[in-house]
Amino acid sequence: MGSAAGSTFASPYASLRWAVVSTLAPATPVVPALVVRTRPIPDPGDLLRVVPADAEGGLAWVRRGEGMVAWGTAAQVRPRGPNRFDVARSWWAEVAASAKVRDRVRRPGSGLLAFGSFAFDGASHTESVLTIPSVVVGRRDGQAWLTTISTGRRAPTVLWPRQTAAVPPPQPQVTFVDGARSGPSWMGIVAEAVTRIGRGELEKVVLARDLVAMVDGDLDLRQPLQRLAEQYPACWTFHVAGLLGATPEMLVRLDQGLVTSRVLAGTIRRTGDDEHDLALAASLARSSKDLEEHEYAVRSVAEALAPHCSSMNVPETPFVLHLPNVMHLATDVTGSVSDGIDSLALAASLHPSAAVCGTPTEAAAGLIRALEGMDRGRYAGPVGWTDASGDGEWGIALRCAERDPADPRRFRLFAGCGVVAGSDTEDELAESAAKFVPMRDALSR
Repeated sequence: MGSAAGSTFASPYASLRWAVVSTLAPATPVVPALVVRTRPIPDPGDLLRVVPADAEGGLAWVRRGEGMVAWGTAAQVRPRGPNRFDVARSWWAEVAASAKVRDRVRRPGSGLLAFGSFAFDGASHTESVLTIPSVVVGRRDGQAWLTTISTGRRAPTVLWPRQTAAVPPPQPQVTFVDGARSGPSWMGIVAEAVTRIGRGELEKVVLARDLVAMVDGDLDLRQPLQRLAEQYPACWTFHVAGLLGATPEMLVRLDQGLVTSRVLAGTIRRTGDDEHDLALAASLARSSKDLEEHEYAVRSVAEALAPHCSSMNVPETPFVLHLPNVMHLATDVTGSVSDGIDSLALAASLHPSAAVCGTPTEAAAGLIRALEGMDRGRYAGPVGWTDASGDGEWGIALRCAERDPADPRRFRLFAGCGVVAGSDTEDELAESAAKFVPMRDALSR
């Protein structure tokens, strides 16, 4: 939460010090002294329509009409490598310790705030991103607010209300082509993974594939974001540095000592026939293959959270989460944090979970590098936000696409499937196709 009005912010990170880390790229960033002002405002309406047209989609974290959108950059760090989380946390600690915060709202997401997106693999050359925006508009529990963040006494100029006109349907045509592997080729690596699982090398691995979308004109990223929010209101619609999507999976939420993680593993496609889908949901809940996959994922999350919690609740039986295109086995793991750990550190300790990597983690990660034939980038990495108190929400970057920074008309879409001993290659390919649907529709409709 933010500090008392007019006071100097005292950060729980104050004992941490910034250190130069060789994996940081480019050079060690400047730690700015920020001035943060948050005030209540009238309800702004659709948050995603508040983002200015010239903000290239801005930053977003929205679910069921609540959350935050932002634009501008007050400060930013882009670490890479195995120490990317530590670099980001150390930098954020320095920023939070020196910031002067006036927060008249004191809600999760008000006051000093950073949006982040992290690379899946520390061995990748992909940069992670932690951005402190210049302007934030948020809403939670019926209270809306405006935050401005600057490096001087003068706050950024914000014309309010700044509701944009309705965004028209996208005009560009979109062409989809195979990414690193064709469908048949990807089925081959699934078969190889099943063989290795059968030999006892590992228990589960999550294999992903990509799809390339080429847009024949300029695309306003607010358009696909609004479609995702409308079609998938139960998911967290996000956008950070060209990575956009609607994730159904909350890696970790920390709110005043209460930690929550939503685990999804085990998937079945919906048919559009409600009666038939109910029968499919029942079969998913009984499927030994999907229950096995789900058990690995829940176990990995519970084991990662346990050292930080005085008490935990891990349900014995998952529930079925119904989304417009698929259904998932889901479990909400909760606990009470006992060691003062912050949300970004929790996200780092949980990543990668069995839901996006496999079991055992090292064996699964090695097999992913050997078989997938692509760099996941920030797909399946933590994405979300943290505030200056250390609270925050970090989802897993799923059902997403990444805009090519060198070619804004090119997007990579991602989908992954958990592979266990009982996996069928055709079923996994069909599941991956279903998981592409949210982003395919968001880009092309």
